[in-house]
Amino acid sequence: MANPIVMRSLDEIRFWSRIMKEHALFLSLGFTHEQTQLIAEAKQFITLFERIEEKLARFNVNSDIRQIQAFNTEVYQAAVAIWSYKRKVLGLTLRCEIRTNNFPLLVDHISREAAYFANRLKDLNEGKLAPQPDTIIQENLFFLRIMADHAKFIGHLLDPSERKLVEQAREFSHDFDQLVFQAVDLDSMRPQSETVPILDQFLDQNRVSVASLRDFKKTARDLIEACRIKSNIHPLLADHTFREAERFLEIIDLFESHLSRKEQ
Repeated sequence: MANPIVMRSLDEIRFWSRIMKEHALFLSLGFTHEQTQLIAEAKQFITLFERIEEKLARFNVNSDIRQIQAFNTEVYQAAVAIWSYKRKVLGLTLRCEIRTNNFPLLVDHISREAAYFANRLKDLNEGKLAPQPDTIIQENLFFLRIMADHAKFIGHLLDPSERKLVEQAREFSHDFDQLVFQAVDLDSMRPQSETVPILDQFLDQNRVSVASLRDFKKTARDLIEACRIKSNIHPLLADHTFREAERFLEIIDLFESHLSRKEQ
């Protein structure tokens, strides 16, 4: 039987390595032509994560746990490196030492995702697989904030003449900001395992909202790819945000499955 740590590790690396590679691409596209050093560094990260994806193809769910742990450590170091690069870019931007087309919030957003990826690999190498109530809330809080950010980015990158879509994006931004605040409140209440119904309701509410945003992103992606709406959104970025919403829904499924087993 396949080791669940091996399965989860490969899944996390498969998803997040592609995300990290795309982050490097998006950053490189947002720099101005004279920022050659930053562009070169971004391209190095694209190459780094492409190599990780190539190495990933050599493993499967029956791979030796020690090999996977070593691979996790290697990828962890790459995730930390790109996190450091993203924070450097953010610092340069906030100090007005560089001017780019990358929003500071976007750079902060993608650095949070790099930190999340690194922490997931660290947890897996420590054998932490089954979520606890506090973990469930924190994980949802992380992704709810990611979804709120996505709605804001979409709203700002759409052409102002796309009034209906811009308004829809603003509504999603507001809705997910409220869900973030609710998650913060619930986190401070620190519900224990005996309050599973509260967590069930929390996950159900999040699922409905994320599914709605996911569908909006899918529609926007399809329209952008067909050149049917006006925006500064790269087609790959549209697909990128759609995949992250899908990922959040998968994680909600995992948490609900875990909670249902605890109730039995």
